[in-house]
Amino acid sequence: MNRLTTFLKALADTPPQSRKDFLKLTGRALAVGTAGGLLTSYGRDQPGGRRSVISQVDTVPHIQPVSPPAVIPPKVDEPIKLEPIRGDADRQTPPTPSPQPPDQRVGYAVVGLGHLSLENILPAFGRSRKSKLVALVSGSPQKLQKVAQQYGVKPQNCYSYDTFDQLRDNPEVQVVYIVLPNAMHAEYTIRGAQAGKHILTEKPMATSSADCQAMIDACNKAGRKLMVAYRIQYEPHNRYVRAQIRQKEYGAAKFIELFNAQQEANPNHWRHIRALAGGGALPDIGLYCLNTARFIVGEEPTEVFAYQYSTPDNPLFREVEEVMSWQMRFPSGLITNCGAHYFAHESRRYRVLAERGWLNLENAFAYNGLELQRSYAEGQTEHRDQISLMEKDQFATEMDHFSDCVQQNKQPFTPGEEGLQDHRIMEAIYQSAQTGKPVSLPLITKIDPFRGPEPQLD
Repeated sequence: MNRLTTFLKALADTPPQSRKDFLKLTGRALAVGTAGGLLTSYGRDQPGGRRSVISQVDTVPHIQPVSPPAVIPPKVDEPIKLEPIRGDADRQTPPTPSPQPPDQRVGYAVVGLGHLSLENILPAFGRSRKSKLVALVSGSPQKLQKVAQQYGVKPQNCYSYDTFDQLRDNPEVQVVYIVLPNAMHAEYTIRGAQAGKHILTEKPMATSSADCQAMIDACNKAGRKLMVAYRIQYEPHNRYVRAQIRQKEYGAAKFIELFNAQQEANPNHWRHIRALAGGGALPDIGLYCLNTARFIVGEEPTEVFAYQYSTPDNPLFREVEEVMSWQMRFPSGLITNCGAHYFAHESRRYRVLAERGWLNLENAFAYNGLELQRSYAEGQTEHRDQISLMEKDQFATEMDHFSDCVQQNKQPFTPGEEGLQDHRIMEAIYQSAQTGKPVSLPLITKIDPFRGPEPQLD
């Protein structure tokens, strides 16, 4: 009989009340280490009612739970401040999440359950601090039922387009988020405002400047807020570039190249039907180039010159343009060169050329994966490096800004007037492309003339 077997037999014969003393005297490394794993499995009832098992509680140390030091603010939506754990040489951790209690958040009804809603907007509610999903509107009863079950939306809060106006009787809904084909934005914005709801609408705001103005007028008449979902204006990397340019960190901005491309594949999708989309590459993805340029510099263009093309016999472009290329001239002398392509490999980027350096943002208009580089000279040294910023969910960020505006009765940073200005410029771009001549725009000298107060983003 070896030493381990002798130890186990002696332990089994020891009365339960004496086993701790036995282990203290004879266990040492054998009892706690080598035998520990065996004893856990050596636990079947033995003749006479004895058990040859050692409870794991008897073999592991008991440590009193200790809560880490923390500063706990009195307001429920203020972040808890934990003790520092990173040295000065490392990037510091962001504040702890501090969502408002569910009963204090702003309730949203999402209208339209296509790609953008299902893939991005609905999941973003799980990362929102001030917004919550409470209702859905869809023309597909089967889809509506399934999505409602997935996100815990009550059956009575599910609406069709025919019953949309009944939202007026639902006090849980404060905001209607319109995620429909472009040509439907105006109708459902107006109906939503008449139902007493604030409106967040996807870009482009509509399919014409006339519809944009009608949307603004309807919301003003109803005393409701209207915001266009220009997520780029709330995204950290783009806001960093804006701050650098506005502060003239590298001198005055002189030239900006902006390009947005993706390859389309479904000619039957609403984006390729002019009556629903209003246009092709320009209003869908070219708008990012247009709006971002205006956002970065704060100026409004005084002239545009454009060129468009569509490959003959390609069914994707029977009704809408494949590519739009245009330049914009600004009052400061800044020139932008912009391009949007519906049948080229995905590329979403821009570069700002300034007097003493440049900033380049890859994946600039994407939902994630943005990469920011800069270059500048210092004596005989050329600096070229990458600036890493923490990403945020762009949809949660813009929704929470609008929720804050609703809660605090503030004007949104990207109101309807911002969308209206983009449509006026796009109409001039189309006119230039059709005539082959530059088109002048009214001179506006004010900086950020169509934006609301600066948002307080977390």
